[in-house]
Amino acid sequence: MTTVAPATPFAAPGSRTKNRDLPSWPVAGILLLYPLWWALGLGVLIFPMMAAPMLFLLIRRRAAGRPLLLPPGFAWWLVFLAVAVISIAALGADPAGTVVEHARTRLLPAAYKLAMYLALTVLLVYAGNLAERELSQRRLVRLLGGMFVITVLGGILGMVAGNFEFTSPVEWLLPHGIREKGFVRSLVHPYAAQIMDIVGGDKPRPAAPWGYTNTWGNNFCLLAGWLVVAAAATRSAGKRTFAVLCLLASIAPAIFSLNRGLWIGMGVLIGYVAIRHVLAGRVWVLGALLVTGAALALALTATPLGGTVQARLDNGKSNGVRSFLIERAVDGFAGSPVIGYGGTRNTLGGRNSITVGESSECERCGNFTVGGNGQLWQLLYSHGAAGTVGYLGFFAYGLWRFRRDRSPIGIAGSGALVTSFSAMLWYNSLVTPLAFMVLAYALLWRNWMEGDNT
Repeated sequence: MTTVAPATPFAAPGSRTKNRDLPSWPVAGILLLYPLWWALGLGVLIFPMMAAPMLFLLIRRRAAGRPLLLPPGFAWWLVFLAVAVISIAALGADPAGTVVEHARTRLLPAAYKLAMYLALTVLLVYAGNLAERELSQRRLVRLLGGMFVITVLGGILGMVAGNFEFTSPVEWLLPHGIREKGFVRSLVHPYAAQIMDIVGGDKPRPAAPWGYTNTWGNNFCLLAGWLVVAAAATRSAGKRTFAVLCLLASIAPAIFSLNRGLWIGMGVLIGYVAIRHVLAGRVWVLGALLVTGAALALALTATPLGGTVQARLDNGKSNGVRSFLIERAVDGFAGSPVIGYGGTRNTLGGRNSITVGESSECERCGNFTVGGNGQLWQLLYSHGAAGTVGYLGFFAYGLWRFRRDRSPIGIAGSGALVTSFSAMLWYNSLVTPLAFMVLAYALLWRNWMEGDNT
């Protein structure tokens, strides 16, 4: 039968390795081969593609009479999914100050987001039901740590070859009129960086292989902890040295991304991890934190990185737009507080005038997306209080349920969820950030079932 994970923190001996027949390749294939999917033009599309065989394998396993485990707090997530479906009925509403469109026009973007939420739900359940002998927690941690390495390499590529891009095979197969649409292009066209004028003059901001600079920064924070856990678990001095060098190399693209959200997120992550270690009696982490802080301060002082940080802090060009969109999201929420509007809307004009809009000379001059500047604002606007409570309730429940897990996986997993809560004020989670959030949840859940939480 279908069951929720047992209420006790320790699984019975052998219960996690008995009657399991789920292969690891759907999960491992996504992570290990992601650079290939990106180069082919599949990118985030690989998640719904892999969700199909994962769902089939779960159904086959259930049909064989074997139990299907669901994560603790899953009822919260089901509430969110239910509201996401119900809120589609509000796609025809035109909140004040937004571009009037027919519901049919908004249906495709809403269906895309819903499909991604469902695909990542399958990923969560599948990863949590994998036995240790099928995909060990250590291997999954290594795969996530490898994704951080890929993120760093993509960041370095964006720094040194910001104009690098190419037409992917999937892009070649699409009709010209479809592949030139901005949204479609963002899905299938690989490029190294987004070129933006943030601190004076157009400069590349790392994006590969995640499509957007903000997504790159979000994933940076979500994945960094897993490289540290993987390095700590290995006995290979060479692998540990590589991990340290990778962390050092990551500083440059993190700074040159001009991504303040990344800087805040890493501060939240490091602070949270330090507090958890101190509460566990590992006071030595305070010394390590001081050494790391001193090394970072030296790097900012002795290299051009410090000037880059100061220039970014002195140029908050996006602050006005973000404030404008937050105000519109809150106003919209007041107009439909229970289920929202089923999706985002575009503003009439810009923040200074309703007559300002996008043009070939100024693509970012107006018609901003309400709900496009942070997962929290998108939840409130698109799915109202009911959807927001379901979404946040699921991850908050996980943090509370696994709060006593002091293992490296427990601290890294909960740290990823904590930094995601800060990131939702300015980053959207679909698709890859939410994928890494549910994988962190799955690792916490499996750790809890195994009783490996010290």
